[in-house]
Amino acid sequence: MATNLMRFSPFNNIARFEPFKEFEDMFRELQLSPAMQAFESAHNMKMDVSETEKAYTVTAEVPGMKKEDIKIDIEGNRVSISAEKSELKEQKDGETIVRSERFSGRLYRGFSLGDEIDAEHAVAKYQDGILELSLPKKKRNGAKPLTIS
Repeated sequence: MATNLMRFSPFNNIARFEPFKEFEDMFRELQLSPAMQAFESAHNMKMDVSETEKAYTVTAEVPGMKKEDIKIDIEGNRVSISAEKSELKEQKDGETIVRSERFSGRLYRGFSLGDEIDAEHAVAKYQDGILELSLPKKKRNGAKPLTIS
């Protein structure tokens, strides 16, 4: 049975010019921890995009927001979705504040699609934390022959 034992030397990394290796390892371990992954993914907007010949359909998770909190911008083939919410909850007992809580959150997602979007005919629906966009493609006028004069 083979074991890989190494004698600890506090000057090993300095001698190899890697004085911050332990810090890098520590941050790498933090990034891989499930708690950090859950925190990181909580701030990302999850979405699905599907395409037909005539349109794109985008389904995005925007939990805890009202439809008034959501803003959608379409410019050419670029789509951006943003949502922002702020809340202040206070529990008072007479004139004394017993508890006060604040919440502020912002979600954003921007992406480009393969075709330009017909923004005038785009439709957005929001229900139960799910935003669904129907984004029709702009009709292409096709190639126009150019006559040489």
